[in-house]
Order: sequence, then structure tokens, then C-alpha cells
Amino acid sequence: MKAGTKAIHVGHGSEGTAPLVTPITLASTFTWENLHQEPEYVYTRYTNPSRTELEKILASLENGRFCTCYASGMAAMTAAFSALQAGDHVLIASDIYGGTSFFAAQEFERSGIQWSEFDAICLESVEEVARPNTKMIVFETPTNPVLRLADISAIAKLAKSKGWISVLDNTFASPILQNPLEYGIDVVMHSLTKYINGHSDLIGGALITNSEALGERFFKYAKTAGANLGPFEAYLTVRGVRTLNVRMREHCKNAMGLAEYFKGAKRVRKVYYPGLKEHPGHELAARQMKGGFGGMLAIELDATAEETSRIAKSLKIFSVAASFGGVESIISYPMQMSHKMVSDAEKLAKGVTPSLLRISAGIEDLEDLIADWEQALKA
Repeated sequence: MKAGTKAIHVGHGSEGTAPLVTPITLASTFTWENLHQEPEYVYTRYTNPSRTELEKILASLENGRFCTCYASGMAAMTAAFSALQAGDHVLIASDIYGGTSFFAAQEFERSGIQWSEFDAICLESVEEVARPNTKMIVFETPTNPVLRLADISAIAKLAKSKGWISVLDNTFASPILQNPLEYGIDVVMHSLTKYINGHSDLIGGALITNSEALGERFFKYAKTAGANLGPFEAYLTVRGVRTLNVRMREHCKNAMGLAEYFKGAKRVRKVYYPGLKEHPGHELAARQMKGGFGGMLAIELDATAEETSRIAKSLKIFSVAASFGGVESIISYPMQMSHKMVSDAEKLAKGVTPSLLRISAGIEDLEDLIADWEQALKA
């Protein structure tokens, strides 16, 4: 079954007159038939029918066996780190989402966990910073915000050879375009807030794995920490994921169209989009991404910080916001948003400059999106 069909039909009841749309189960607790037999659902902090349906869909889309959904993407990443213990060392990609590296910097020391950054694009850098007590490697591809490409298969093979748990944040690509478990990755993380829900109206996260031990670990963490996704958010995400396949087609088409436009725009110094043949990661993206190159791109303007701000303010269709993956087109300013908590020196090392804008291409008409940029760049 293809991903688009899975997104619509997995999780639906098929017996008798089952509802076509699964009802929201808002109950906090569930009744027992007798005192000696625990029912399937006991308490919503443990499990809930609305969340279970979503977890089945996401596991299917990522070709995984186990999925646990959380109250946010960061809650999901924190749950992944719960597989570590005091004395362990973890490798975290230098250009991963800023919130992940900030969490490591703030919380790992008090937990007795060590960590180092590495360049996910250069495997030699992994060997340079790995330690005998390294237990996990965490990265994303394409990267946030300048769309660099890491070789999923190569990193997965290296992790397997070392006995490390490999964790990949697949939010930028979505399960429609990229399935890391197929390349040997142990754990896939998603911020459900972004493409999977796709409507900018909830916060959520998920972990998917084929490892029974890790699946049980992640479920227990959600249960004991109380970090589970609520039933209403689960219902909204199920509704959103049903259209993920068709939305991703439009996101990809519009991102490619914008990237081609920006190549010839006078005030644009550089375009970051793996769909462009001149992108250094284009061939790798073509191998490990299927059906498109994603809805995210970034541009570096030939402008000062003040001029960049004026251009952003002149846009009429694009909203300025600290997120991505919704049906509406959004621009973000990594300098003050996703990488605000990162030092200035680190920002520059990661390609985050005062004139860099990250663009989430929505599903509006491409001609309107281009026209909006044309008028803004003339402002």
C-alpha cells in the first residue's frame, strides 16, 4: 500500500457500521468490566483510542512497528534521550534544530550525560569526536535552516557498526518523502506540529522505531512523565495527516518554483534548496528522498539586517512566524527564531546570518507567491 493510501485508510474501523471518522475520546479514565481483568484502555495518560489511531497511522507511514506520540516535538526528542543514562556520551549534529542542542547544553550535565557536536555532512568528523562511551547519534536531513544533506545510509551503517542508537529528526522531509528506518536508522522523530498536522493549530511530536526495546522505553517514558499527546490534538493530527500526501506535492512544487525564481532575483545572493541541480546535496537528496525535495528553502539576501526586515515586512501573502509545514506560506528569521538561543559565533558557523530567511512554501497558487516576492524585493 502506498503512503497516500495508508494516510487515509490506516486506523479506520471496517466492521459493520463503524464511523468513517473515528470519534474523539476525551475521557480521562475508562471503566473495568471486572476487578481482575485490565481493559485495553485504563487511563488517558497511559493510552487513549484517539492517540492509538494516530500512532498506527504514523508507524505505517514510516514502515515502523512502534510509535508513541508526545505533547510536542521537544517532548519526543527528550523521550529519545531517555534511552541514555549517566556516563553515556551522545553525538548531536551541529546544524540540528536549535532547541535540541540548547536542551543538551542546559540539561545533560545535571543528568551526567556527555555530548559533542559533529558535522553530519562529513563522516570523518564523527570519528574525531566519538568516544568509547558514545551510545547515540542524533541528526536531521535536510538540515535546518540551510538545507544541507546528510547521508542517512552511511550514518546508519556507522552507528550499527559502533553499537550506537541512531536518531533522525525527519520533520523537514515528512514520511511522504523520506523513510529513514528503511536505511537502517533506529529511531525517527517528528514534530507533528509541522507537515504531518499541517494546519498550524496544535503542538505535538512522535517517535517511531522497529526496536521493541526502544518502543517500550519510549512508551514508558510518555506514561511516567505524563508527556503524551492529548486526545483532541491526536484527533486533529489524524484529520491533518489524511491529506499529507497531496499537501506535500504542492509544498514541493511551490518550493521548487520559488527556488527557480530566486535564482534570478537581483537582491537574492544565495538560494538553499536541494531540488536545484547546483545544490551540493542534490544527487544525495534525489537518492534518499522520493517524489520531491521538500517544501523548505532558504535565501540569503543581498541586504543589511534592517533591509532584510523591511523586505520581510513588505510581504503580503507570506506571514512571519516561528514555524513551518502549514498550508500557509511562512518566512522565519533563524537569527531571532530557531537559533535565537545559539551564540552569535555558532550562528555564523551554521550559516545563520543577519540576511538569511527560511521559507516554508505553503500550498497557495505559485504565481501569487512569486508576485508577492517581486513586489517585496522592490520595496
